[in-house]
Parts: sequence; structure tokens; C-alpha cells
Amino acid sequence: MIIDLTPVRDATGPARLLDMAPGQSKKAFKTWLAARREPWRRQVEVVAMDGFTGSRECRWRGAAQGPGGHGPPFHVVSLAGDKLDECRRRIQRAIKGHRGRQGDPLYRNRRTLLSGADLLTDAQAERLETLFADERHAPVKATWGLYQRLIQAYRTEDPGLGKHLMRRLISSLRQAVPNGLDEITTLARTLTERSADILAYFDHPGSSNDPTEAAGGRLEHLRGIALGFRNLTHYTIRSLIHAGRLKDHLRETT
Repeated sequence: MIIDLTPVRDATGPARLLDMAPGQSKKAFKTWLAARREPWRRQVEVVAMDGFTGSRECRWRGAAQGPGGHGPPFHVVSLAGDKLDECRRRIQRAIKGHRGRQGDPLYRNRRTLLSGADLLTDAQAERLETLFADERHAPVKATWGLYQRLIQAYRTEDPGLGKHLMRRLISSLRQAVPNGLDEITTLARTLTERSADILAYFDHPGSSNDPTEAAGGRLEHLRGIALGFRNLTHYTIRSLIHAGRLKDHLRETT
């Protein structure tokens, strides 16, 4: 699914569905981009990528001007949230010897742990303070702290300050991570490897892959109504009609 984010960045309207291509690979994107006209490719300035490596083909080779690319906040925060959940479950099993149950403190606070610290009610903040007072929950507290620092960097209104906070966070992860923080070790490896893409987001704060995720949700609804599509061409046409983009698509590709 290829989305034009220009209206969102310019605050002139919602994101536009451009086209759909089969597969999630470098070859799929390379083939789609090669079919575009040279003047069209020269207009590409920024690429908002999702997490899979095929998207990088669009950044590295697809556009004639070599556009900048970045990793969207949704995937970065979601990855950190997954690691926080993994840590919570691991410590839960180590302490109780079983999966979380209704009366277990870690399980009872599973959703609160994934909330931004600035959005917590007084009661929620007090529950987390009690949770973290237990030394056995120290790995969860450390992973939660990293998760909150990521959220803080993205929620900062000043992009320059947000980039500074994110760079400082990633730099701290390049140091040795203490034993027992397995999830942070894994997350640190990913964030440092993708640091250029992650930091590039703050240079183009108006360009995010989030509208793509929203469009994908609407098209999943369409596919559910149709009980699935077996013909890709039919699915693409129906999706363009559903997004109100069929006429524009025909005009741009002919």
C-alpha cells in the first residue's frame, strides 16, 4: 500500500491512497517505483517507512533525488511496548511460577504500564509506585523507564528538543546494559541499528507513517466486508474507489 502524505504534512487534507502492490519485499517496491515516470520520482522528498526492510528500497534507490527516510513513531513505541510486556511476563513467571492472574500485581497493572506517564491518574501513579517498590520488579521498572523516555521524546512539541532527547537515549543504550535486563538489551540493539532512521523523523515532524496505518485499517474493513479478495486487480480497484482515488490514480498512471 503506497500512501501520499503530502496533504497531511501541508495540513491541506487527509493522506491519499496512491496505489497497491503485492508483497512486502525490496523487489516489490523496486518494481513499483520503476514503473513511475522520472518526473514523478524526482518530486519525492521524504519517505515515511514502516518496520520492514523493503521500505528502505524506496529511500535508497527509488527516487532520483535520494529522499530522506525515517522510521515512524508508531512502530518504535510499539516495539518498546512489546518489550515491556515481555519483561512483565518474564518477571511474572519468575516470581509466581505461572502466567499472570487477576490478583497478581504485575498482571493487574499491565495496561497502566503501557500508558504515558503524563496521562496517568493519581490512583494509577500510586499503583505503579507501589509496584516498583518491590525490588523483584526492578527489571520491569527499568524497561518502563526506557519506554517512557521514548514517549517523552516523541511528544515534545519542539522537534529539536525531541531529537536531542532521542539521541541522548540511544547514546545511553550503546553502553553496557546490566545483566537481567534482557528485553532492554534486545531493544537497544534495534534502536542503535536504526538510529539514523529514528532520528530523521524529527527533521520532518509533519511526515509520519501513522496515516498509512489508518488507511490500512479502513482497507482491512473493506476486505472483511467482501469476505476476502482473490483477484489483486479487483482488490486494488475497489480500494481506490473506497478511498475516492480511482480517477486520480487513472490520471496519474496514464
